[in-house]
Parts: sequence; structure tokens; C-alpha cells
Amino acid sequence: MDNIRVIVVDDHPLFREGVVKTLAAEPDIEVIAEGSNADDALTQTRDLLPDVILLDINMKGGGIEAARVIAAECPVTKIIMLTVSENEEDVHTALKVGARAFVLKGVTARKLIRIVRDINAGRSYVPSSLAASLLVDPGSSDSGVQQNSDIFDELTDRERQILELLATGLKNREIADKLFLSEKTVKHYMTNILQKLHVRNRVEAAVLARKIT
Repeated sequence: MDNIRVIVVDDHPLFREGVVKTLAAEPDIEVIAEGSNADDALTQTRDLLPDVILLDINMKGGGIEAARVIAAECPVTKIIMLTVSENEEDVHTALKVGARAFVLKGVTARKLIRIVRDINAGRSYVPSSLAASLLVDPGSSDSGVQQNSDIFDELTDRERQILELLATGLKNREIADKLFLSEKTVKHYMTNILQKLHVRNRVEAAVLARKIT
């Protein structure tokens, strides 16, 4: 299996060095570049097309704006946002522009490694302390809700049931237990739900469901 190719961009040298050393020490992760600002992030991503890029949300040039451009120009690269702030608006914005994960800088080295592997595998991550806030989108409008509600017509009754439980914060195993299904079956339903709603992950599906219901 090929190594996970990673770029780390953060304007705090000591923190960036720590992240680079932590990730580079893993046999399946290769840090191919590092930088300190949005220009570095864009140039390196365009040149190297990493599997994963870690972006400081508050670096010079703006991590959110860098994420927006990278998601549009280099969709093969999965984006992880790094921050010291638990700002809910930042979480919403980061996910909307294409980030797959929102990581607080107080995270342990072991957890950061696991997050990088999970994101590379196509999963998403938001700290549990912020997950609940994602069930409400402060920027939503009535017209947007009306427009999105039509999408739910494509869901079967079982898919709607699973989505409603997802929106309450339950994991696949917990949903399976409640509905007397296997976890594998729930995962299968979840894949169908994400495709029908045209969202990338469980978090976005939960946000959308909460706006409609």
C-alpha cells in the first residue's frame, strides 16, 4: 500500500515542526512539504497533489480561503483544518468549502495520526465538543430549506428513519441496535443516503436533516 502523502501548513514554526515530526515518524505517512501561509499551501498542493493537507485556519492569507481553492482545484487532496479556537462558525464554513476534518490543536499525537489515516480513507472528523453545533446551520434560510426538502422525497422510509437517528447524534452501531439491524446493513443504508442527498459525509447529512425536520 502506498504511503499517505501529507503537507503541513501552519504559521507557528514550533507547532508545525511538532506535527511534521509526529506524522513523519509513522511508517505509512510521508510528509512531502511544509509551509507557513496560504500561498505556500496553494503552490505546494498544485505542484505535489498530496493525499492530505493540514491547514492552519488563521494563517496568513487565510486557511479557509486556501481550503476553498484547494477543494475546487485539487479535489483529490483531502483537507484537515487546524485551529486553537472552538468557533462554531469556523467549523460550518470549513466544512462548507470542502474540509473533511476540523481539529483542535490540543489533540494528542496519537489521535492526530488516527485522524489523518481516517481522512485519507474517506472519513470525516469533528471534535465531539463541536459536533452538536453542526446540527444547526446558523446561515440557513427558509428558501434554502424549501429547495433542499425535495431531496428527501428520494429516500425510502427506512432511510428516513436512519437519517433521523443520525441527526440526533447516534453512531451506526447505536442506530443498528435501535432498529434491530446489523451495523453492516446500517452502513449500506448510510452510503445510499449520502449519495441521494449529494453530501460527502455523515456530518453534512445530519446538518441537512436538521434543517428540514
